[in-house]
Amino acid sequence: MRLQLLAAATGLTLALAGCASSGGLHPEGSLTDAASLKAERSLAGVTLSPAAWPAEDWWTGLGDPQLSALIAEALKDNPSLAVADARAREAQAQAGVADAERGPTVNAGANVVGQRLPTTAFPPELGGGHFTWFKDVRASFSWGLDLWGGKRAAWEAALGQQRAAEVESRAARIQLSSNVALAYVQLGYAYAQQDVAKEVLDRANTVHQLTQQRVAAGVDSQLQLKQSDTEVANADQQLSAANRAINAARSSLSALLGKGPDRGIDITRPQPLQPAALTVPANLPVELMGHRADLIAARWRVEAAGKEIKVAKTEFLPDISISAMAGFVAAGGTNPLQMPARFFTAGPSFSLPIFDGGRLRSNLAGKDAQYDVAVAQYNQTLVTAVNEVADLYDAVQSAQEQVAAQQRALDAASQAWDLSEQRYKAGVGSYLEALIVRQQLLLAEQRMATLKSQQVESSVQLIQALGGGFRPQAGTADVALQSSSEHSR
Repeated sequence: MRLQLLAAATGLTLALAGCASSGGLHPEGSLTDAASLKAERSLAGVTLSPAAWPAEDWWTGLGDPQLSALIAEALKDNPSLAVADARAREAQAQAGVADAERGPTVNAGANVVGQRLPTTAFPPELGGGHFTWFKDVRASFSWGLDLWGGKRAAWEAALGQQRAAEVESRAARIQLSSNVALAYVQLGYAYAQQDVAKEVLDRANTVHQLTQQRVAAGVDSQLQLKQSDTEVANADQQLSAANRAINAARSSLSALLGKGPDRGIDITRPQPLQPAALTVPANLPVELMGHRADLIAARWRVEAAGKEIKVAKTEFLPDISISAMAGFVAAGGTNPLQMPARFFTAGPSFSLPIFDGGRLRSNLAGKDAQYDVAVAQYNQTLVTAVNEVADLYDAVQSAQEQVAAQQRALDAASQAWDLSEQRYKAGVGSYLEALIVRQQLLLAEQRMATLKSQQVESSVQLIQALGGGFRPQAGTADVALQSSSEHSR
């Protein structure tokens, strides 16, 4: 007996010594501290406010009811949102499967099998040579004890993926509302360009008529007339391009609304949009982490990847499960539910990986790499988000300054046009001189339309960069902030 115990102990020791090991494997990525991304100097002089975040219905601040109606229609009918919602439901289902794996499994069944056993293997007294019905009724129970928390970690990983998918579903709505607003801005800009193009064409036709008169009177030559023809042709091209831009913007809106191209024809000319008055939070990098859906989703991906590492590590450890089976079995015409026909089995089972050709180590190395990818993607998203806000706020400020400067240029061009008209009417200057001044005014108006469009576009993009009105639901943004070193323990 002592020799048998010694042999068993020696065998167990050798088995444990030869077990697969996770030693030396760990992730290398580390999360960027948001506070380390300094933005104070870049945002110097910027109005700071703790209530800087956009409202959930921020588009109402642009002052056009038609835009609000279009965004509501897009959020209701755009098919891409159904894709995001389906992915969120899929992730929820996967989390449910992982949660179910943590509990026991109970099954029941029954069989009726007819068979004839050969006499070469079974003598007649054991049923050989006769056709017999075998009947059984059984129930089974099994439960993995999850001593090392691997199943719980798998459930937490799936739950993290579910939360990331839910946040990404909401992010898709934010992206869609921003895209509708930007396409609507482009539609308004195309109409403004059309107005200027019509005025340019009108001026070109007027100059052409006057030039024909001057050529007939011998004042100008055919050279001036050909130049006038060129100006009319260029004006026609500009008007055609403006018309095309209107149709393109309507087509983009139709697609965003989830409708056919005829839907865009019913969209009327946008009202002049007012750029949103925006401020920046006092602690931008840190505060941004709770208001950008992409950042929150990326952080959940990191957390899920960390849990997957724990799952992979538990596969190196011994596994214990409990199983039991009970039921009734009988042959021939015997009643299978009588007491002598009962049977049962019960007991624990133990397993320990000893040699697997490196499968477990490769699996863990892969999980470590996936964690590093998730960390790198989160870090990149954070860095991009902080710089994006700073850059777009500067763009909004610059556009505001450019609009103010262009307004002065537009006022001067308008006054010059008035003076040139007065000179022409007084017989001091020619009408051609007045039309040249008019061309300067049209160019100033065209530049102003471009700048105002850019100003509204930048404000919409800044709203999106600040989270687009995202408000985390309870538990969504409360990510368990664990360092990469904690995940690698």
